Amino acid sequence: MRKHSVKSAAIVGASLLVLAACGSNKTEGGGTTGGSCDTSKGTLTVGVVAPLSGNLSALGVGIKQSAELAVDEANKKCTVKGYKLTVSAQDDEANPAKGAQAATKLSTDPNVVGVVGTLNSSVAQTVQPILRDKKIPQVSPANTNPSLTRGNDFLTAPKRQFDNYFRVCTTDDLQGPYAANYLVEKAGKKKIAIVTDGKTYGEGLAAELSKQVTKKGGTIVGSEKVGEKDTDFSGVIAKIKALGPEAVYYGGEYPVAGPLSKQMKDAGLDVPLMGGDGIFDGKYIELGGKEGDLATSVGAPTESLATAKAFVDAYKAKFGKEDYAAYGAFSYDAANAIIGALAKTVDGAAWDESKRDAMLTNVGAYAGSGATGEVKFDQYGDSTNKVLTVYQVTSAKWKDVQTGTFTG
Repeated sequence: MRKHSVKSAAIVGASLLVLAACGSNKTEGGGTTGGSCDTSKGTLTVGVVAPLSGNLSALGVGIKQSAELAVDEANKKCTVKGYKLTVSAQDDEANPAKGAQAATKLSTDPNVVGVVGTLNSSVAQTVQPILRDKKIPQVSPANTNPSLTRGNDFLTAPKRQFDNYFRVCTTDDLQGPYAANYLVEKAGKKKIAIVTDGKTYGEGLAAELSKQVTKKGGTIVGSEKVGEKDTDFSGVIAKIKALGPEAVYYGGEYPVAGPLSKQMKDAGLDVPLMGGDGIFDGKYIELGGKEGDLATSVGAPTESLATAKAFVDAYKAKFGKEDYAAYGAFSYDAANAIIGALAKTVDGAAWDESKRDAMLTNVGAYAGSGATGEVKFDQYGDSTNKVLTVYQVTSAKWKDVQTGTFTG
């Protein structure tokens, strides 16, 4: 964690002064003075749906704050002519029912122009139809289950599911096989046990990994399930230990994966645990993730990207000690896709409900250079950016060991 430096505080202070000018420097006639932004037409809202409390809040807060950064920057640049933008962040608690409530609340506000979210694929399944019915674009920074865009037959008969749904990250039909290739070919782990939490994300990811492990000559020696609220994994560990795995793949998220890794080692099963982007967070290590454990995550390492430098610097200046986490840069890009499409849709005119169809069209057609690289969507609403990275726990930190795309 970082503390605010004097320089950072100065930047934040200056930013706040600029925002105050944009929001308040209007003449009585509705214009502006001194070259500040014209916000005479009012305020439009970018919604956020993410877990802001609970075990996954580290990821959710990074999503929320990165979207706020994008909105603040757009306000400074007067990106949407005549309007000030604001963020309405709703806590879904990583729970599909709570996500539905959050989406319903946002969908009743005529000033909500788009939604950044969700984190969890299972939550997205309840949010998608609610926002679709109000023609509100949803751009996810983190959903990786391929069925959300292309349906259950995503490999053989892909079909667009929701014309309002987009994402800026790649999907598990690439992430799972990419992890499998690394485990079998680079790490030399041929015998792999699978443990999942039973949720949409973990099950889908593990299924794709399993198919590729077999294709590459490896063996899935067994598969077990745990609950996302379980804390004692001794029974499951005893079962998989008896199978002699060289690695364990966990389909789920870090609140379970970290303690599972520690308990595996304590029980004498000292083999690497690997997971997907759901475990790629510092909290995984804090909760027990051990040296040598592995994770894949979407995109290239944020700090290594020249395109992300401005985002990283601005985020640290604004939020100081807070971490943008695994999906911050993706959330920033998702918000900017919504903002860019909105600017094109409004184009100096007034926003109203009649512009929602055009807004969906403009999000789908959006193309820009983002923090994560090129931001663009295909015909299904999926990102055209297919980059993935493998990370390994090294000296109690995640270190990137391979970045690329899945090639078969």
